[in-house]
Amino acid sequence: MLAEALLNAYIDLNLLLLGGAAIWLGLRRLLMRRGLGNAFLPQLKLLNRLTVLLIASPLLALAFTTWVVPHPPNISDLLVSQYLQGHVSMSASHFEAILGLREDLVRNLLTQQLPWSQALALVFFFGAGLCTLHVITSVWRLQRSLRRAFLWKQIGRVQLCFSDTASVAYSTRGVFNLYVVLPSSLLNDSRDLRLTVAHELQHFRQRDIECEFLLETLRPILFWNPAFYLWRSEVRTLREHACDQALMARPHFDARAYCECLIRACAMAAQDRVFFTRQSPAVALVDRRETRRSATLEQRILAVTAKQFQGEHSNSWAMLSVLLVGAVLATTLLMQRPRDWSHDRLMLSTIVNLERMNSRSSNGISAFQGGFVVTLD
Repeated sequence: MLAEALLNAYIDLNLLLLGGAAIWLGLRRLLMRRGLGNAFLPQLKLLNRLTVLLIASPLLALAFTTWVVPHPPNISDLLVSQYLQGHVSMSASHFEAILGLREDLVRNLLTQQLPWSQALALVFFFGAGLCTLHVITSVWRLQRSLRRAFLWKQIGRVQLCFSDTASVAYSTRGVFNLYVVLPSSLLNDSRDLRLTVAHELQHFRQRDIECEFLLETLRPILFWNPAFYLWRSEVRTLREHACDQALMARPHFDARAYCECLIRACAMAAQDRVFFTRQSPAVALVDRRETRRSATLEQRILAVTAKQFQGEHSNSWAMLSVLLVGAVLATTLLMQRPRDWSHDRLMLSTIVNLERMNSRSSNGISAFQGGFVVTLD
């Protein structure tokens, strides 16, 4: 059934996102302890790859179980095996009920017979529709802003534009062309203009615009999952730190002038409410967090002025990428539902039936004994 397959794939995506966020936070802590916490660009590349992999994992699992291994090991069968070996102290009825929670959830959501399932579906579609409308409005605002900007220079597919309404520089892209929109006030400061353009062009080199497009596309269907917002926050933080670090690595780059440019950009954006009118998908020189909380801007400046990451360690990052990809794919396969009744599941079902028969015989008169009550008038 197509609807059931789509719903299970959606559940798998959300569970993988929760697990992936936990794994990433643990990895970040480990990298900080190993002295690799300032290697922002390798971390960004790794996080972007994991983003694409998490989204494609349900489809990859479907292809793997269809053409490679029809019945791979899964968590449900492993738990049943552990229960039959006596490693789980729980009644068979309760254990079977826990294993069937997901099946019950999927069935209730598809049939829509219970009030809570109807309410949940209503809330989901309302939230998804609201987020979709928000994304469409943001794209429309971005297109309007691009139409109002005037072209200054064109370098290949990159168009450098000035805008009288933009309070902070940002970069975006169309189907064929790339755009960097600059505030007209930068015409009065050639140094800030040069630093801002360098920053925005670096975003194109890092493929940050494409990643932002992907995140905005996922927002209407993952709006309720807190792991999605945590993941998006990590991506946005890392891409700015990676971009700043890439600029700092250039010879004769003025770090002091760059930090002062960031401070002036935040001050100008905070004074203009137009900046808070969402335009997406786009990547700005500074974001809302840096204009609302000085601590966020302080952390970015500290990252810029911190000791630069030395060494490539390409082999280490390649090995780490392979391990994470393998862990995600293995987790995806383990989350798959059992396809048929195995010998262990038949044994568990038999134990459940015996427990129920024993419960009935201990709580009342057996069905094989006389159970009729005769009343005398």
